[in-house]
Amino acid sequence: MSELREITGGLRFPEGPVAMADGSVLLVEIAASRLTRVAADGTKSTASQVGAGPNGAAIGPDGQCWICNNGGFKWHEEPGMIRPVLQAEDYSGGRIERVDLATGKVERMYDTAGGFGLRGPNDLVFDAHGGVWFTDLGKARARDMDRGGVYYARADGSGIREVIHPMVTPNGIGLSPDGRTLYVAETEPGRLWAFDIVAPGEVSKLPWPSPHGGRLVVGLEGFQRFDSLAVQADGAICVATLMSGRITIVDPDGGNLRFVEMPEPYPTNICFGGPDRKTAYITLSMTGRLVAMDWPVPGAALNYLDVQP
Repeated sequence: MSELREITGGLRFPEGPVAMADGSVLLVEIAASRLTRVAADGTKSTASQVGAGPNGAAIGPDGQCWICNNGGFKWHEEPGMIRPVLQAEDYSGGRIERVDLATGKVERMYDTAGGFGLRGPNDLVFDAHGGVWFTDLGKARARDMDRGGVYYARADGSGIREVIHPMVTPNGIGLSPDGRTLYVAETEPGRLWAFDIVAPGEVSKLPWPSPHGGRLVVGLEGFQRFDSLAVQADGAICVATLMSGRITIVDPDGGNLRFVEMPEPYPTNICFGGPDRKTAYITLSMTGRLVAMDWPVPGAALNYLDVQP
């Protein structure tokens, strides 16, 4: 692996990077409640003042930026360091939003599913059928926390359904290169699960003792927590790993586990960009940095990334 290159700093807990065709990177700054565009030279500009807690981002089939909004965190800050701790005192509810990249206008697309309010939507990925898979991590309070799940929604606003529940802090989500497997990372247990997709928005499920029908890909030893993920073109899954401060790479069968070390405990997201998708962009959220490095394997192509609004 090559050395890390810092693209920019001074970000307020960045997550959800999206590598754009023009060389810029869209990302959310959760603690600043905004969607930010970082140019190739590190220059920052506000794409939208989203509000509350924008947590994940992806380009949809309409060419606009879709946002998982967790409704807001309470923050712990020290010099040079910030991290989320609990549900915000002014928590405004979870929702899926769409941002017009030309105007910055924010449109709420979904905030309930099956009669239940979304709690803390976290990360999302679009399939080839015009639908979006997303995780709802839930929210933590001083003495209790939500059980999360995975949802599927149509990008035209016509419907949403709960597909997998319950999960323990589901966070990162991604699709295999052929679109037939859904990967979901749980934060607190440090587990990566796989689900076979049988139709748009539908998965097959294993019986008990699987807690939710998923197939365990890998579980890490010690105090390590999974955050967001990206998939390589060869099918390997790259999961940002908290506390140990690394990117964990694992094959779909759970074998050939390897690690890329990061310089802080909170590498939260990885995405791939560049003309050959062999540049990895990584958010170092605790210290507010976007970094990049050359990657030996290209990332899998994302649906709709090159769609013009």
